[in-house]
Amino acid sequence: MSNVKKAGYKALSLVEHIGLFTIAVLTVIAMAAEVWIVFKNWEVTLADLLLLFIYLEVFAMVSLYLKSGRLPVRMPLYIAVVALARYMILDMKNLDTWRMLGLSASILIIVLAILVIRYGHIKYPYGKSDKDI
Repeated sequence: MSNVKKAGYKALSLVEHIGLFTIAVLTVIAMAAEVWIVFKNWEVTLADLLLLFIYLEVFAMVSLYLKSGRLPVRMPLYIAVVALARYMILDMKNLDTWRMLGLSASILIIVLAILVIRYGHIKYPYGKSDKDI
């Protein structure tokens, strides 16, 4: 039974690494496509910069996950905040008051969740490796 567990763990680990590698490669391709669009249009907009920042955060999350073996919970929350802010900035003219308030409240809730998670990691660390994240 122990050999079956080890083989299953190795298979799952392989699938996990293939998935992470795929995400990393596709993120690099998406970043390159966005940079190509910037060079093609010969114009850099705030939307382009925010999108590149989101791609960079995804790439950093994959890198951190490969380095530590643990998925940092705060990274997707950071990405969500940037994505919501990007949406608000780009679609500001088409947003009505209630949608703007809803998006603002969503960002506030996510930021509060980040603060709670960060406080929990500082106040109740899992161990030595938790201080690096």
